[in-house]
Amino acid sequence: MFSPITKSFLLQSKYTRYAFLFATVFMLLTETVCAQSVNKTKGGKGLQFVSADSLFSTKINLRIQSLYVGEYNLDSEEYTDQVQIRRSRLKFEGFAYGPQFEYKLELGLSNSDIGGGNQRANNNTANIILDAFVRWNITSNLGLVFGQTKLPGNRERVISSQKMQFVDRSLLNARYNIDRDAGVQLHHQFAVGPVVFREVAAVSMGEGRNITADNVGGYDFTGRFEVLPFGEFEGDGDYVGADLAREETPKLAVGVTYDFNKGASRERGQLGSFLSQQRDLKTFFADAMFKYRGFSAMAEYADKRSSGSPVVETDPVTGDVTDAFFTGTGFNIQAGYLFKNNFEIAGRYTSINPEALTQDAENKQYTLGLSKYILGHTVKAQTDVSLLREQQDWSNLMYRFQFEIGF
Repeated sequence: MFSPITKSFLLQSKYTRYAFLFATVFMLLTETVCAQSVNKTKGGKGLQFVSADSLFSTKINLRIQSLYVGEYNLDSEEYTDQVQIRRSRLKFEGFAYGPQFEYKLELGLSNSDIGGGNQRANNNTANIILDAFVRWNITSNLGLVFGQTKLPGNRERVISSQKMQFVDRSLLNARYNIDRDAGVQLHHQFAVGPVVFREVAAVSMGEGRNITADNVGGYDFTGRFEVLPFGEFEGDGDYVGADLAREETPKLAVGVTYDFNKGASRERGQLGSFLSQQRDLKTFFADAMFKYRGFSAMAEYADKRSSGSPVVETDPVTGDVTDAFFTGTGFNIQAGYLFKNNFEIAGRYTSINPEALTQDAENKQYTLGLSKYILGHTVKAQTDVSLLREQQDWSNLMYRFQFEIGF
């Protein structure tokens, strides 16, 4: 008989092997038909193929983030560190029967990616699938997305983990983001002169990705509105960390999101542990991105509230909170400058203010980062140092170094 830990390891290994086997077979098939295809491969843009009749296309991307983390506890004066594969992703995207019908499949292969599976809600399987959806481009400005993908939440979360300005996202995102979910989304865009407007509406299941059993909550409703007063960014730069395009004119994007999760059953809505009671969660985000000639700045505000008390359980003896929804407010601002040699220096300040009832600590984090972009965000080295302040005390000093490579 295997122990629960051994069973979990074997199960994750099993599904990771399946994912690699799938990828290998897919690429072999691609090689078989490439003589009848147009190869549009370009460095940093994945392996791209279009069928001879232009009715089918596929693009394959693989990327790995290798991470070193060292943390010094200012209270105990202890230093701990580790090396890990922070992310390992395999992505397929393209169109079928013409550009009107697009698809995307993204798999997470590292333990960090798979984490959260092996429980009943995930049908006791590894949590491999990140994105799996089809998009119908009804018109040039209107698209319908059906499947599992990121909800239109805070800008920092929607920005790909491949295209971040720092080694990882901020504490605001870690606490309040609404992540991925399965459902339907409607995307619309229009312009009035140089001003671009975007709207996104989504209805999803409300409990996060790959939930296949015991969906006990209600639906999740998300709406987002964006304004780009000076027109669109180069290369969709409003959702890319750092001004790699070196915008020749000032560019600004401002967005707001409201999310209503009816009967949420997890600590953060789509993320966290499942709790014994449900609450309606209401989340508001406001964010902005600015870029001009190598300078970039992004700011975000988050506010998450629950219907009734966020506290679910307390210790009957001490009165300490043992289970609660993550509610409160957060603010994050970051800025950086990209030099002509493609080195960037950036700084970030994040403040987290939980609701007092949850008894969670107030956090402030100060981060200084340095990045070298070798082939844009596809091949790069990033490092940062963060100082964490909990309540009124300096508590933790963290150093990180990460190298990313992909194609």
